[in-house]
Amino acid sequence: MGNYIPATAEERQAMLATLGLRSVDELFASVPAEVRVRSLNLPDGLSEMEVSRKIGDLAAKNVRFRSVFRGAGAYRHYIPAVVKTVTSREEFVTAYTPYQAEISQGVLQSIFEYQTQICELTGMDVSNASVYDGAVAAAEAALMCLERRRHGVLVAGSADPQTIAVIQTYCESRSVPVTVLPTKNGAVDPADLTAALSDETACVYVQSPNYYGVLEDMDALTADAHEAGARMVMSANPISLGLLKTPGEYGADIAVGEGQPLGLPLSFGGPYLGFMACKKELMRRLPGRIVGQTEDHEGRRCFVLTLQAREQHIRREKASSNICSNEALCAMTASVYLAAMGPQGLRRAAENSAAHAHYLAAELAKIPGFALRHQGREFFHEFLTDCPMDPERLCAALAERGILGGLPVEGGLLWCCTELCGKKDMDELITAIREVCAQ
Repeated sequence: MGNYIPATAEERQAMLATLGLRSVDELFASVPAEVRVRSLNLPDGLSEMEVSRKIGDLAAKNVRFRSVFRGAGAYRHYIPAVVKTVTSREEFVTAYTPYQAEISQGVLQSIFEYQTQICELTGMDVSNASVYDGAVAAAEAALMCLERRRHGVLVAGSADPQTIAVIQTYCESRSVPVTVLPTKNGAVDPADLTAALSDETACVYVQSPNYYGVLEDMDALTADAHEAGARMVMSANPISLGLLKTPGEYGADIAVGEGQPLGLPLSFGGPYLGFMACKKELMRRLPGRIVGQTEDHEGRRCFVLTLQAREQHIRREKASSNICSNEALCAMTASVYLAAMGPQGLRRAAENSAAHAHYLAAELAKIPGFALRHQGREFFHEFLTDCPMDPERLCAALAERGILGGLPVEGGLLWCCTELCGKKDMDELITAIREVCAQ
């Protein structure tokens, strides 16, 4: 039992004697008696076989849907088997952010490859080693843009509400004003952005495809932001970048997003991955870790942590962020996924997701009461429809049939399709909806 019990009774008594104490109660005498726990009242132990059966019974309570038509920031995509095979290797799965970084050449190289892929994916010049999730990436990007005379942040109201909340929380602690732009027909009107811009605006944050799945007019929004001297922070679904224009092509200054679609399963909500990339002129403001390639004294290729704009490496008052770690294993997972898929595979996944979503939208529109909420707007693989009945009741009825329906949003349903939503699955969904609505 040495692996489970840190010290024997004799060892504990010896430690107490060294401290001049006779009992553990004397050690914790300063803790009020009414808050001390005398006994945990743990049940008797179980055998290995009993534990296995109990765990199996608990796992059986989980619901695994046969079909999933919900996204809203977390997406169910096909993950090639090689991704789990590679990242489950012992030398990778136990790896954490290296603190003696330069002796961890393998980890640094994996991060360097990840950074390279994110730059290629987003059309940007520099990427960091990742941050905690997409919402944190958005908030950190907003802080990157702050300057002495520019401290206002404009946020598209069509962005993920959770991301907007995180941006507001980050900015509140620094007394940075955040203005949420109104949404019209599922997107931001460039005229509203123009009216909100001022000489004090540091940046504009826009998500495209946005929370409603709609593609924003990024060309117009970016041009307006730059004309006012503000920077553009664009959040993008990484799968969509296999098909749509990149933030770099739109002229964005910073690209951020949630990397979960890149080979990370839903996993009850995490851990996920926030990616960040920017133009070269902003790289010294990029928070977190950045791995660079160099040569050692013998001229061999090697990797180092470089340009650390974080408080552990420079004086706190000059740090752009207090982010001190990165999602190393998740970043490697994304890197392996991108390598396995390749440019053509990523494009195919994006094309299939978009095609399936447009097919489902057309079929839903044939059912009375399920009209598209944002008429005339282009969308990628998510869209919002009206619902002729209580959305929660419809979703509950679909769940009984093994189908996870859309997310109830603003009295309607936000639907999502990926490459895993085949025609058979969508036709079954349509049939189920017709049956429920007819009851």
